[in-house]
Amino acid sequence: MKSRSAIIVFLFSGILLFTEGCAINPVTGKKQVVLMSEAQEISIGQQSDPEISAFFGVYEDPELQQFITAKGLEMAAVSHRPKLDYHFKVVDSPVINAFAVPGGYVYFTRGIMAHFNNEAEFAGVLGHEIGHVTARHSVIQQRNQMIGQLGMIAGMVFVPELAEFAEPLSQGMQIALLSFGRDAERQSDELGVEYSSRIGYDATEMAGFFNTLERQGAKEGASEIPEFLSTHPSPGERNTTVAKLAEEWKAKLDLTNPSVNRDAYLKKIDGIVLGEDPRQGFLENNVFYHPVLKIQFPTPQDWNFQNTPQQVQMAPKAGDALMSLTLAPGKTPEEATQAFLQQYKLELVESKNETINGLSALLAIADQKQESGTIRVLSAMIQFDGNIYSIMGISELSKFTNYQPVFLSTIRNFKELKEAEKLNRKPEVVRIQTIPQRMTLEAALSNFKMPKARFEELAILNGMLLTDQLEKGTLIKVIGK
Repeated sequence: MKSRSAIIVFLFSGILLFTEGCAINPVTGKKQVVLMSEAQEISIGQQSDPEISAFFGVYEDPELQQFITAKGLEMAAVSHRPKLDYHFKVVDSPVINAFAVPGGYVYFTRGIMAHFNNEAEFAGVLGHEIGHVTARHSVIQQRNQMIGQLGMIAGMVFVPELAEFAEPLSQGMQIALLSFGRDAERQSDELGVEYSSRIGYDATEMAGFFNTLERQGAKEGASEIPEFLSTHPSPGERNTTVAKLAEEWKAKLDLTNPSVNRDAYLKKIDGIVLGEDPRQGFLENNVFYHPVLKIQFPTPQDWNFQNTPQQVQMAPKAGDALMSLTLAPGKTPEEATQAFLQQYKLELVESKNETINGLSALLAIADQKQESGTIRVLSAMIQFDGNIYSIMGISELSKFTNYQPVFLSTIRNFKELKEAEKLNRKPEVVRIQTIPQRMTLEAALSNFKMPKARFEELAILNGMLLTDQLEKGTLIKVIGK
């Protein structure tokens, strides 16, 4: 049950260590006031990793996972903290993003992997992320807007009493959503140049990728500087600085022929899923379809929507109600309802058995009394294809009468998905093609019969302009199934 908005975010996280009030920063060599021990830092990473992996899902491409791990460990070995137990993962999200959490855990989305155009770009960003870990960045200036951009319902429910029913924003996710100020980003850029240069890559390619991010942000309609750059130096400053640093490190390391590895990288991502993956569930015309589970149900008009591997969640803009769908434990609707009532300490008000579109179901209304008032829950346990699906609608008791028809509309229109076109919906993937003769990128895209309306999107994906002249034999990205 997974779906995310492909809005760009570029996040980074790190933390300081505590040793008798201060510690030596491994990167600067200077003493710093610190927050926690290295053991605590590692513990946070260990606890955060399964939460982050569960929220996004790990992208199922063993070769790509092996590639990021191999390069990550190679780079970590030349970093300022080589003894940390590093972990690297590609997570299954279309968002163009990379981030790290304390203790050496680094994550790249499949969205960002699809937008790199050579190994050197990837290595520069990888070094930047490792840099946030090694430099122990802790001055967190602001909360990133990723909560709103990913549609995290936990951050959109404004009635505190409803919060326990929403998918919790775990400690790991909270850490992943924190961003740093420009000084920290400049330092991580410097470390990205150093670390990628130390393992033989041309770090000047790193700056070019930030131009790709800026172009993508502009394409998404950002009226101001994109969020992923809001705490970063300007692209112009960044390009100049990174290029200068790259030349300095080339001279320092005597790198006369640094690696870029464009073709090798493009071949690695041939077939990578681009954008949303409908096999994990998709929303279309206010109806949610899940081809693998073979279910569908309508969603309330104009409600916020979030689909993760654990559950589907919906909330009105006012944030005073919540709906969710999850798989429930139990062999029957009755057994699942009893477990649900016990889990949330609910007092049953009424219940009845129903048949919903040919499926056995048990509907129950229950209350949770709190000091500030009563929360009312409409629960539906629906049995289908060996699973029990739990759909619940929740609001304050005073507003339940208004929301009950909305809850029931979703519940009573839950049914088996039978439409062949929805069941067989395939994701778009990146395909690598070879230019047959010298031509512009625009001509090449026409040659491969790409829709003209997507030419600019494909130019950004390739890190090129449509007017760029390409030599015969050049590899480019196109979109296929």
